[in-house]
Amino acid sequence: MTKSQSLLRHGGAVLMFSLLAACAGQRPAPVSKAVAPTTSVAQADERLAAVAAERAAIGARYTAREAVCYDKFFVNNCLDEAKELRRMALAEQRMIEVEAEHFKRKNTVEQRDKAIAEAEAKFQAEEASAAAQPPVAPKTLTPVPPPRASTVPGRIARRNARAAQEAAAEPANAATRAANAAAFEERRRKSEERQRDVARRKAEREAKRAAEKARKEKAEAEQQAPAPSR
Repeated sequence: MTKSQSLLRHGGAVLMFSLLAACAGQRPAPVSKAVAPTTSVAQADERLAAVAAERAAIGARYTAREAVCYDKFFVNNCLDEAKELRRMALAEQRMIEVEAEHFKRKNTVEQRDKAIAEAEAKFQAEEASAAAQPPVAPKTLTPVPPPRASTVPGRIARRNARAAQEAAAEPANAATRAANAAAFEERRRKSEERQRDVARRKAEREAKRAAEKARKEKAEAEQQAPAPSR
């Protein structure tokens, strides 16, 4: 190996180590940004929604950078740089998120304290107003009228009297009912006899008419029959 070749090889090695050192030292320096204070709950909600969207975008950008790094010669250095960029971006979004959530918690506490103070002030005002009012005179009680006498005993007595009267009249009523039943049966028997008599006479008349008709028809037939030849 010649002296010139040895120098070239040594110089190439030095150059490679220099490049590696330079790539290793080219990481982005951390940047700390002050977060503007939140002034309303609506703004806090908007910031939290924006943080969620930006986190998704940071993840997408990191995925794209990661794919590019695998095509480079210094893959690990490129990946480290992409991770550092992602970490810094997420840290910035975390600062915004923490500030917005702190404002919302603080606002909730302030609103609660305000409501408690208003309720206490209202209670004290009502107490003072009640104390300033003159005492209320006691109401005059109206005597309660005596209860009305019950009408149940009278109704029971009248019902019992009617029952006694009906029981006393029951024998006479029974005899009357029996006589009425006997008279009804007699009328029914006579009516049936009359109906049978009418039916019998009607049948006799029908039989007589039929016999008379037959006799006439026979006589007419005999008259119309031709005389026997001699």
